[in-house]
Amino acid sequence: MKLIKTILGIALLCTTTFSQAEITALDRVAIVVNDGVILKSEIDALVATVKKNAFSNAQELPSDRVLKTQASERLIDKLLKKQMAARMSMRIGDTQLDQTIGNIAAEQKITVAQLKKTLEADGLKFTTYREGVRDELLIGQVERISIRRRINISEQEIDNLVVLLQQHGQNNVTYRVGHILISHNGDQSSTGQATAREKADKVIELLKDERDFKELAITTSSGPKALEGGDWGYMNINEMPTLFTDAVKGKKKGDIIGPFKSGNGYHIIKVMDIKGQQQVDVTEVNARHILIKTSIILSDERAKAQLEGFIKEVKAGDKTFAQLAEKHSEDAGSAIKGGELGWNDPSIWAPAFKFALSQLTDGELSKPFKSSHGWHIIEMIGTRNVDATDKFVKNRAYQMIYGRKFNEENSAWAKELRATAFIEIMD
Repeated sequence: MKLIKTILGIALLCTTTFSQAEITALDRVAIVVNDGVILKSEIDALVATVKKNAFSNAQELPSDRVLKTQASERLIDKLLKKQMAARMSMRIGDTQLDQTIGNIAAEQKITVAQLKKTLEADGLKFTTYREGVRDELLIGQVERISIRRRINISEQEIDNLVVLLQQHGQNNVTYRVGHILISHNGDQSSTGQATAREKADKVIELLKDERDFKELAITTSSGPKALEGGDWGYMNINEMPTLFTDAVKGKKKGDIIGPFKSGNGYHIIKVMDIKGQQQVDVTEVNARHILIKTSIILSDERAKAQLEGFIKEVKAGDKTFAQLAEKHSEDAGSAIKGGELGWNDPSIWAPAFKFALSQLTDGELSKPFKSSHGWHIIEMIGTRNVDATDKFVKNRAYQMIYGRKFNEENSAWAKELRATAFIEIMD
């Protein structure tokens, strides 16, 4: 139920799609973003959701004016990313959406009908929830495609981090980081810098007087997590934006760091929590898969039917899975090995693929399912528990570096989208 409520909050925070019946006569365009618009009702809905979440957590909030500004900023960024997805001809079809929602329900060991009932009991229409999930999938997809090409990771970077992990055990410690950015709003003059520093110093004073960090973040921060109260969640020190890394080293829970300066303004960080992780065995899986990519010629329905035909051939003993993978799979790297992916930590795979793997026992075939790469079927070869080997540590190092660079490039990319966009505040 906790995950459902979390997803409920995300859907309400992120959804910007409302049916025509939900737009009252009093609704109007609040912001024009290129050839799209943000309605007043969308901003009001997001503000209402933030208030509801704050009430549930007994958290104080700033004025409606500040909340409206933060909500507007969030919705502008989201709309710009959706427009980029449209230019790239990206969309999330109903089949993939239904599959994702089915996975969400299955993880909670309930049916989709029960999920719908739970959401509506919390005041969220299921149609609104569906569109919120669709938007999250679409934005996640366009972010991955747009940002991945901007990230370069050298073997030397990975090797250096592996040494640090082995020497200092930093992979066993995660920090929950709160962040406030006091922006100079592009004013690089001494006056602009002084104004930003003065505001940052005031925030520090308020924090020393035990003012709520999250409330101040929502009120004052220009950072990407402002509406979440500046909360970046738990991160390993090597997964953090570079700006945070040196700041939190050696700090303890509750410490306030800053203000310190960057090109964007002045930063304030709070170490909200620290968790140490015990070393545990890693469960690796080995599987074969067949990937079929859809196109203008090959629809979702035909791709799914083709994979269902392969399953029948395997079960009838007419062909082996490996033979079909070699001939038909569009994942060239695994096709030449009969679709075999090798032993891996399942966390490296896309969410839909990871979920499908988790439902299989040794030797079992999956039903056809769709991921961001196309349509798949999987044959589970086996699972094993292994110690944290050098290979695992190296994979972990890569993921840490990638996560850090992804966050940094995501912020830079969002700024570039803004810089080239036409944005007019109407309301």
